[in-house]
Amino acid sequence: MKDIKVVYMGTPDFSLEPLKVLIEKTNVVLVVTKPDAFVGRKKVLTPSPVKKLALENNIPVVTPTSIKKEYQSVIDVEPDLIVTCAYGKIIPKEILDYPKYGCVNIHASLLPKYRGSAPIQWALINGEEDTGITLMYMDEYMDTGDIIDKVTYKIKDSDDIGTLHEVLSKLGGEILDKNLDSLLNGNVNREKQNDEEATYAPMIERSMEELEFNNNGKNIINKIRAFSPWPLTKTNVFGEEIKVIKAHFEKEKSEINKLYVDKNKLGIGVIDGIVYLDVIKPIGKNVMDIKNYLNGKKGNVLDGKE
Repeated sequence: MKDIKVVYMGTPDFSLEPLKVLIEKTNVVLVVTKPDAFVGRKKVLTPSPVKKLALENNIPVVTPTSIKKEYQSVIDVEPDLIVTCAYGKIIPKEILDYPKYGCVNIHASLLPKYRGSAPIQWALINGEEDTGITLMYMDEYMDTGDIIDKVTYKIKDSDDIGTLHEVLSKLGGEILDKNLDSLLNGNVNREKQNDEEATYAPMIERSMEELEFNNNGKNIINKIRAFSPWPLTKTNVFGEEIKVIKAHFEKEKSEINKLYVDKNKLGIGVIDGIVYLDVIKPIGKNVMDIKNYLNGKKGNVLDGKE
């Protein structure tokens, strides 16, 4: 299999496991990833995780700003197979039509559910019981190609975007490893997607971080999980903005948006009970549990008033 020339296209940490499989088993002749980006408060120009791994393994890397216009470098290496995972850009037909073994994508949902850029987050937001990974052939549209294989993961109550990201990334490497021989010998059962069953997972916007408490507790907790540990949901208490990392829900009598406070607990009323904040990050401060946060408040804090 080391004579098989592969081009890999991916960008974030999520994309690393499949690349590791390909490095071990094939000849990865080129990696395509997004351009270096400014990261952190100091705006340090930083390569993508995929670029770092490729360079560590002496694999050539290109970082086109527009793959639709700058695709010739992919054609020039004459790939037998192209694999993508969380690359984040639509692949042009000129690339899709080139490799004899096709272009395949590793997508973090059970297609045709949650086509799009944020499938893991939306599975959590919508309270899905299951999610998973789909290995699929690519076509000119977003996540609509024929399915090669799927693996299902049962979402735990303790899962958030961080844990689910880690689990599905590992499964992405495993599903590629499992199907690599079949892809290269043509022994693949292609399953067309049912477009009528398709749902979509649009990009997460900054405006979605705000928590709205005129909702039921389960939905609010699901949203907190979908945004933790990044980019985090936010709300205002005692006149200051806080980011919410962990919370839990208790079904009890309440008033929507009212604060319920004692020295160890801080809750906010919702439609069917109270959402209690467990771990938070006040703006400009370190992460802390709610007890330490309340200990730092001056005077008596009662029903949201100092």
